[in-house]
Amino acid sequence: MTTSAPRTAPDSVPRSGADSPAPTLTGSEAAEHAAAFRRLAAEVGSAVLGKTDMVRLALVAMLSEGHVLLEDVPGVGKTTLARAVAAATDGEWHRIQFTPDLLPSDVTGVPVFNQDTREFQFHPGPVFANVVVADEINRASPKAQSALLEVMEERQVTVDGRRYPVPRPFLVVATQNPVEMDGTYRLPEAQLDRFLIRLSLGYPDTDSELAIMRGDRLKSTDELTAVVGGEQLARMAAAATRVHIHDAVYRYALDLAHASRAHDEIHVGVSPRATAALMRALRMYVLTEGRHYATPEDVKALAVPVWAHRLVPAAGSAISGRSPADVLSEIVDRTPAPHAVRLADG
Repeated sequence: MTTSAPRTAPDSVPRSGADSPAPTLTGSEAAEHAAAFRRLAAEVGSAVLGKTDMVRLALVAMLSEGHVLLEDVPGVGKTTLARAVAAATDGEWHRIQFTPDLLPSDVTGVPVFNQDTREFQFHPGPVFANVVVADEINRASPKAQSALLEVMEERQVTVDGRRYPVPRPFLVVATQNPVEMDGTYRLPEAQLDRFLIRLSLGYPDTDSELAIMRGDRLKSTDELTAVVGGEQLARMAAAATRVHIHDAVYRYALDLAHASRAHDEIHVGVSPRATAALMRALRMYVLTEGRHYATPEDVKALAVPVWAHRLVPAAGSAISGRSPADVLSEIVDRTPAPHAVRLADG
């Protein structure tokens, strides 16, 4: 396994002019935003036991205005986490239960004829909200799933040739059961690529599951309060764009992407869109830690949740029994990371 670079002290972080024309974020500014993030994470965590890391990554995606796919077996808290993320933010949220008989118009909305005006008027569907919880998205037909393609990418819905923008910020939090289960459909690659992060919650740890069994008091999602308003969200998004990323960190992420494209067990590797998505999530991830600079360790923490679901395995790779996430983890372990000396030298 490659030895990763130690975290460089903030005062010694180099500043390369190619990063951004805006001034680099200061440590005090980063600490202020990190404190707001901790309040938000604590509120969401009060409804979800033993999932601190998953809550953090889900919120990082939300604050990056990316979409989140929660994939796991039933009963581990996917819908609870999705609803908690929605409830703890200051905005309108809607839930869509995806079923085999769901129609695209049930998601986007439909024109309805108005007898008074003798014209068709558009009635918005549940997708018109700041946070949309798409529950069990892979239980709907591919036709219904496709209703989300445009709005997730372009933040708008086109009906009868007219475009209707959705509110901003806009986030889709989708839950998905394993595709091997009866009554589910595999999400197409184009749909998966719309999600910034895919998370697998897994079973709770022993202490958390004991607390659940005992019936220890947790907040319901209806009891959660919005602890971060729209103005604070906008400030955090603006601050994240000023997080410093050294060229060596950019090159390290690109080395990982190139390695995925050349791997024998991967048919389609990391795309340029995926590398850009990683950088977007990286900036917010760093900000939530209260730092104003990124390290190779941050890239390692995000590579699998941001990239693994976008990879297409090669034909016959299933024989090895390894998933794309396993292959990507191996790539991360084997690819040399820049050392602190290289970062300091610029």
